[in-house]
Amino acid sequence: MHSRPDPALRAVALPAVARAMVAKLQRLRAHPILNPAAFEESWRERAGHAVDPDHRPHLVAAVDWLARAQDAAAQGAGDEKGKGGVARGYSLAWSPMCGSCAWQPPVPGGAGEIIPVLYSASRHLRRSALADRAEYAALWELDLQLPSGAMRASWTERPAPSVANTGQALLDWLAAFRETGAGIFAGAARRAAWFLLATLGEDGVWRQGRIQDANRHAALFDARAAWALAEAGRRLRAPECRAAAARALRAVARQQHENGWLPECSGSGRQGALAGTVADTIRGLLEGGRVLEDEDLIARAARAAERAALAMDPAGRFPGSLASDWRPAASWGCLSGTAQMATIWLRLFETTREIRWLEPVDTALRFLKSTQNRVSTDPGVHGGIKAAYPLGAEHGAYQLLVSGTAGFADALLRDERRRAGIAPMVATEAA
Repeated sequence: MHSRPDPALRAVALPAVARAMVAKLQRLRAHPILNPAAFEESWRERAGHAVDPDHRPHLVAAVDWLARAQDAAAQGAGDEKGKGGVARGYSLAWSPMCGSCAWQPPVPGGAGEIIPVLYSASRHLRRSALADRAEYAALWELDLQLPSGAMRASWTERPAPSVANTGQALLDWLAAFRETGAGIFAGAARRAAWFLLATLGEDGVWRQGRIQDANRHAALFDARAAWALAEAGRRLRAPECRAAAARALRAVARQQHENGWLPECSGSGRQGALAGTVADTIRGLLEGGRVLEDEDLIARAARAAERAALAMDPAGRFPGSLASDWRPAASWGCLSGTAQMATIWLRLFETTREIRWLEPVDTALRFLKSTQNRVSTDPGVHGGIKAAYPLGAEHGAYQLLVSGTAGFADALLRDERRRAGIAPMVATEAA
């Protein structure tokens, strides 16, 4: 005699099966065979794209791509062209986020990737319209600031605060205030700084405004926010912000290993640390140490940056994930992480004047140039930097991202100025 299935169990099982089927269909829909643009770019990248020894053609192509990302977001929102947020990136294959081969919608914190870069590029390239774009993006971010002073974490009906997004927005508003002198940006920066100050624990760790599983190494996760707070202390003449930033950065320093390793802080539960998060932590230590005039913090950043340089392969590809002994924990390369590390090595050279920091820069930038398509007629491809190499890697598959393209432009700007003997940019000009 057969027992009949429990209706309650069937009610649970059917949605689970449906979700699994939908996930499989989405993976199939995103396969490059069904997405000609993704298939074409995957094929092209095998041979690599043309590399110009001069940075300028690559820099201009990257900056123009960032401008189109801003235009796409504004058009999608129905705003006047160029006024508004910035698309998160461009999808070469179908995705639930935006459909097939399209610009992705803007996300809170996304515009901050380009604001300091656009201000710097405006002066360096003598293109005043880029400064206007940076100001529009900074104004757009003002609409996302919560009454607490924090930046929202996502587009939810009940928005939650994000320490990471608040730190980035603080750097953006400080840059906009420096460039424009507008009190609206100074006010936003003060509110953001006070949120960070009010929520920082006595042990130097932020536990509010973060993803739930990032508590173990929370201090490292927000090293960049600590740098922002230090900058606010200096620019807004708020010594209490400097003191809080020092406390937060010392909490980071306490967790660093003898080999320079910064414990896994992506909060994702994966093995190894994502390259972008490691780079953000190193940058926070370096720039925070510079603002606070703390040689120990700078030395700690240098120790980690030196080991990171050894992790990059001879072709200039920086691994997408790293193990605690600095060995690659992924077979794919993170392009935004490569760009971030190139900037860090350049900043260390600017700070210490030690030539050794330039050795990995040329290799990294040449590799990044070889991934940039400057001949495509697709406006979402031409000049942008992809999330990963190869294009179909597990992280950010078949996407070009604002974060990587802005980081690439930042590194090119700094290195072009170095080559020309022009004074280095201040850190928040291209944060």
